[in-house]
Amino acid sequence: MASLANKKIVLGISGGIAAYKSAELARALIQEGAQVQVVMTEAAQQFITPVTLQALTGQSVYTNQWDGRIANNMAHIELSRQADAILIAPASADLMAKLSLGLADDLLSTLCLARDCPLLIAPAMNLQMWAHPATQRSLERLNKDGVMVLGPGSGDQACGEVGLGRMLEPSEICEQLIAFFQPQVLKNKRVLITAGPTFEAIDPVRGITNLSSGKMGFAVAQAAVEAGAQVHLIAGPCDLATPLVSSGRILRTNVTSGEEMYQAVLDSATCDVFFAVAAVADWTIANRTKQKIKRQEQTDLDLQFRSNPDILLEMAKIAKRKSKPYCVGFAAETDRLGKHCKEKRVRKGIPMIVGNIGPATFGLDTNEILVVDEKGSKNLGRASKLDLARRLIAIVATRIS
Repeated sequence: MASLANKKIVLGISGGIAAYKSAELARALIQEGAQVQVVMTEAAQQFITPVTLQALTGQSVYTNQWDGRIANNMAHIELSRQADAILIAPASADLMAKLSLGLADDLLSTLCLARDCPLLIAPAMNLQMWAHPATQRSLERLNKDGVMVLGPGSGDQACGEVGLGRMLEPSEICEQLIAFFQPQVLKNKRVLITAGPTFEAIDPVRGITNLSSGKMGFAVAQAAVEAGAQVHLIAGPCDLATPLVSSGRILRTNVTSGEEMYQAVLDSATCDVFFAVAAVADWTIANRTKQKIKRQEQTDLDLQFRSNPDILLEMAKIAKRKSKPYCVGFAAETDRLGKHCKEKRVRKGIPMIVGNIGPATFGLDTNEILVVDEKGSKNLGRASKLDLARRLIAIVATRIS
């Protein structure tokens, strides 16, 4: 199912070169199932035409506060009352100032003042304009008024300068709008998540690792923040960016080895839910060397192994003593998924385990997972890892409530 199915979004566009990205944003929202109604300021029409947006959305574009197509001539009332949210992208410095002061001199600013739905804005302006004290005062007032501010990002700007003030990319804005609508089923809960592989050094330049990409763990982190949780993500070596979520921040700690991950988890063990998603090496190298091993000096390599600490088992012991955290383990199996998951859940002494057939899904954006707990097992089918993470969060929320 599309993530924005049946959502009615008023897409406001104010004046700025980033307005050209609004066409792509409108398309992205529609692809996610949203009904998009565009409202443009006079300045926005200098950068992109209403005809373009009408062609993309299939809806007439509104630009005039006195538009006669609204029977009672109250477009600012009618449009906002039908919306699930108003999203303004780009939001110029001028529009931010007007909204922060409650000024309403055109259709877009008036319907924002008259709204009874959430308002989200994606600022876009020159870096000096963004940094100006007046703009920062506007930002502070909008935050206090409950307006959700998406971005801005940093990068190349149309003026040729580089810095903060650039509008987020349409895909990022769309993703954050989807996140905004997620149920707050873990509001104020503390969630600890491990993700990615570990790397066990043989010498300073070689080591043993696995094929885990970290994508499932990062998806769980994003879904947990969307659900209102305070999230601490402990990540093994992977090249994934920390998810950017409008509803909250993710604290990230990077580690390398299984022992480092074990210590980082214990240091943050005071939490409500623990997701052990990381593929932690079961063994580490006992006879690692401080210098690079030369092939010509040692043609046969004798590696000695010792067990890594069992992170999930240790957290299960803590949960048994303190009644929290609720521990969710993950298992990648190559055969008999259900059998191995049930056995592992009992062996670890945890309430829930999530299994998938590996390494078939490693590195992919999709997955197929089996959720096993004391109530039985449920296959959530194949979907994007983020979609599966959101559904998993919903299940866990029912268990801890």
